[in-house]
Amino acid sequence: MSSENSGLQEEILKLKEKKRAIILSHNYQRDEVQDIADFVGDSLELSRTAATIKCEIIVFAGVNFMAESASILSPEKTVLLTELEACCPMADMIRVDSPRPVRKSFPGFDNPPQYIYPSEFTLRDIKAQNPGVPVVTYVNTTADVKAESYICCTSANVVKVIESLSAEKVICIPDKNLSMWAARNTKKQVIAWDGFCHVHERVTPDDVRKAREEHPKAVLLAHPECRIDVLEMADHVTSTSGMLRFASSSSEQEFIIGTEIGLLYRLRKENPEKIFYPLRKDMICPNMKKTTLRSILRALKENTYIIKVPEHIRIPAKKALDRMLSIQ
Repeated sequence: MSSENSGLQEEILKLKEKKRAIILSHNYQRDEVQDIADFVGDSLELSRTAATIKCEIIVFAGVNFMAESASILSPEKTVLLTELEACCPMADMIRVDSPRPVRKSFPGFDNPPQYIYPSEFTLRDIKAQNPGVPVVTYVNTTADVKAESYICCTSANVVKVIESLSAEKVICIPDKNLSMWAARNTKKQVIAWDGFCHVHERVTPDDVRKAREEHPKAVLLAHPECRIDVLEMADHVTSTSGMLRFASSSSEQEFIIGTEIGLLYRLRKENPEKIFYPLRKDMICPNMKKTTLRSILRALKENTYIIKVPEHIRIPAKKALDRMLSIQ
């Protein structure tokens, strides 16, 4: 570690204690940011953990919707987003209000999503065209979208959430790849949004073939935000937390990791005797990398940037999250 980073760490730790704060870091953050955090994990996992901790300030090293989730679950605490412009492009692909959508077929699957909706249209349009159909919303969405939804899901439990509903048709937003993966694993009809994570969407079957050729002994783990043709080639499809658990419990020694490369730091740290390779070396989310140690120090010093979800949005958004948590 550089002397500069060491000095920043020391200053952050002193200020954190003084202000009764905790630091949360998503699995995709920079190595040094993960090292300074009190908790590292998936976005919802972190917010749920923070809600159980006695503190006054939550410093969230992540992107905007993650800090919103912390505010939803811990309304009495001050939530700080380390970089205001750290957004999630996929979450921003769906809005609550806008012109009506045009239906679009999505052929080629045994149990495909019925329609993909162009991302320039919005949630209320889908709901108007499908009255009474419950909306299953990925936690990687903004608070107002959650508030307009019936129930939330994670990449790990999307199928379980869909199966828990009595309806035979569901609206699944915003990730088309996660929706297609869910559709492959349920007999229910899925209406999907045309959103995607640019980090996972870029992976192709050719990338999988190349990685397997380079690392023939490795087990390939893929995040369900990857394209369906990639997921079908994976040895195991799971969330980032699922990858951590799988790698830890597996007797295998080599793994190809199909998600944002920030996760490899934690995988290697927790499993020093095992070898991890990125599925693609450019699986990097620039928004996740915006946070630095200086960002965290500034947030603590200046109380920036405060994320506070208004009550008229927070309450219905929390209901959607609570419905999901009740079935786990």
